[in-house]
Amino acid sequence: MTGLTVMVREKIDAFRGAKVGLVTNSTGVDEKLRDNISILIEQGVKVELIFSPEHGLYQTGSPGESIGNSHEPRYGIPVISLYGPLRKPEIGMLSDLDLLIYDIQDVGARFFTYISTMFLCMESAAEAGIPFILLDRPNPITGTIIEGPILEQRLISFVGMHHVPIRYGLTPGELAKLYREDRGLEVNLEVIPMRGWRRDMWFDETGLQWVMPSPNMPTPTTAILYPGTCLFEGTNLSEGRGTTKPFELFGAPWIDPYLLTDETPEPEGAALRPCFFKPAFSKYKGDLCGGAQIHIIDRRRFRPVRTVLRLLLTIKRLYPDKLVLSDHFDRLCGTESARRAIERGDGVEIEGLIERWKGECEAFRSRIEPILLYP
Repeated sequence: MTGLTVMVREKIDAFRGAKVGLVTNSTGVDEKLRDNISILIEQGVKVELIFSPEHGLYQTGSPGESIGNSHEPRYGIPVISLYGPLRKPEIGMLSDLDLLIYDIQDVGARFFTYISTMFLCMESAAEAGIPFILLDRPNPITGTIIEGPILEQRLISFVGMHHVPIRYGLTPGELAKLYREDRGLEVNLEVIPMRGWRRDMWFDETGLQWVMPSPNMPTPTTAILYPGTCLFEGTNLSEGRGTTKPFELFGAPWIDPYLLTDETPEPEGAALRPCFFKPAFSKYKGDLCGGAQIHIIDRRRFRPVRTVLRLLLTIKRLYPDKLVLSDHFDRLCGTESARRAIERGDGVEIEGLIERWKGECEAFRSRIEPILLYP
């Protein structure tokens, strides 16, 4: 049971008649796919405002597209976009509210912007002096695997607002607790936990239905790859947007897919299939791209960040004058060291970084132990 269902079954009396702001999108459904807006209203909760993250309330916005304000079509509730000129609720918007409720499905990667919206909403609730209620949901790629560099201070941005690894192994509720402790937020935080979730569960083991968290996150498999393949966003490679397999396909018009897969060591827990694809939008729209599809063979052994860094090294070696990594790559990765090593073609340094990050992730695992909510 998600935190939404637990709230309705066990705690709803405390919320009836309350005037609330609801931070959500179309992932905010119960086990029968009923939306949280209808459920709360039917239970006597006064949903006065809805705040929507990137892509909008119904995830119709393209990546990075500024979303305007609107109204929810059934009840006429104002919808305030937190992915446009405004990224954080203004205090005046919260002045007539009794509390702020957050209910969004996460994907478990630091650069997925919903958790940045969550942090900023927690700040606003603290400043307005109202409680922040988080209805918890699963980490779809488990709460046991932690991978990648911890975000460095100088690279904090909307695609990384806190010092956690790329794949941090926490639920939204646990992450909110970490935000509060690490940032010293004086917020009245209540996490309504799930029932029956274990840390080693993948999303397809929960019995819940997958509702796309964003337009380019069509399946739980996409979410497993995303902590690594999203790094392609910071390069001049297509990350598969504009195809039916975003973040599974990658490539560029100047890549020979057979040369690439022949020259790349087989990733642990995965296989590379050489392929061609033609994006309908985004990078290389309408152009024939050569590249590969990453097929996950053993998701418990597969490490997406390590896999993608090694792939980039191979591409840099094969196409030294073609591959370009941008500053955005640093923001996504959380460190400049990986980009610099790839640009030098320094595989030894990349392997050294991967080993160093393993130690940092184990230290992070020890640090988060006190805030964990699930076995």
